Formats: sequence, C-alpha cells, structure tokens
Amino acid sequence: MSRLASLLLTTLLCLAAPLVAQAAPLPPDSAYLLEDTYTDQAGQDFLLTDGRGQPRLVAMFYTSCRYICPLIIDSAKGVERALEPEERQRLGILLVSLDPDRDDVAALKSVFDKRRLDAERWTLARTEAAAVRRLAAVLGVRYRPLADGEFNHTSALVLLDADGRVLARTERLGAVPDPEFLAAVKASLADSMTRN
Repeated sequence: MSRLASLLLTTLLCLAAPLVAQAAPLPPDSAYLLEDTYTDQAGQDFLLTDGRGQPRLVAMFYTSCRYICPLIIDSAKGVERALEPEERQRLGILLVSLDPDRDDVAALKSVFDKRRLDAERWTLARTEAAAVRRLAAVLGVRYRPLADGEFNHTSALVLLDADGRVLARTERLGAVPDPEFLAAVKASLADSMTRN
C-alpha cells in the first residue's frame, strides 16, 4: 500500500471512530431502549436516546403540583448549583410529566419560564400515558392518580449515565443536595469527560 493510501485509510478510520462509538449498541438495562416519543416545553419532539453521550438527571413530576414537584425542581437546581461550571455544562436535566392529559406544551412552558430554567440543560417533557408507565417502571417511580386530580408518586432524582443506565437515585429532596448522590453525579461527569 502506498504511503498516501495508508495515510488516507488512517484518516478515514480516525474520522469514523466517533461514529462507530456512537452507534455502539445500548446496554440491555438502558432507559434509552424505550422508543417512545416525547415533546418538550418548546413543542419539539425527541427520543430519550437523543440524550445519549452525557449523564442526565431524570425525575417525574406534574405541573399542577403545588408541593412536592416544585421541591423536585429545587432539588435538581441544588445539584446544578453544587457543580463546577464545566461540570454543569455536561449535565442534562429531564423532568417528565406524570399527567399527560393536562400537561400540554403550554403548561410545561409556563413552569419552565416561571422557574427560569436554562434551555441548554433543562427539558420539561410530556409523552403518552403508556410511555409514562414504561419510563416510571425503568426509573423505579411509583405513582397513582387521586380523585382530586393530584398524583401520589415517588419523589426522586435519578442519575442516568451516558448510555441511559441508572447509576444512582435519591429521594432526599431540598436545595442542599444529598452528598452521596452529588458524588455520584460528579463521578459520572468525570467518567463521561474521559470517554469523550
């Protein structure tokens, strides 16, 4: 093989390596194997796997909740504030509604704007009821609708790794993050940095 052909082949292999890595199969315990379509606060459709490649905090909430769900958002903000700026840029935060009948795009956008969330990192989303059940099962979130329109649900932040596997979870809510959960977030961010 000529030197030029060898150089071209090496260049092509180097350029293709990230594509091959991105196309690697998902692990069997990945939340990203769920193929449901979600819609965000801007009305854009996406799949969970679109977030592949970076760690992500995921929680389930509903916009009309007055007590626990605002605390879930505060808890995610607390984790965000505890990170260094370069760490913060690499963490996605996804909140999925338990109430798709009432949480349309306008309701999601209202909470998003009211809470002054950063569109670079935060996504509030809705999906169909069956997809809500599938995601809740993967995340270990239990919920049930109540007669008054409220929901009884597990209040947890769940950390997914870059491939959508559950790495850690906390049900300790508040502006000051759970130290063990925060350590898991930081470790996941460091690990994803070394892979990229």
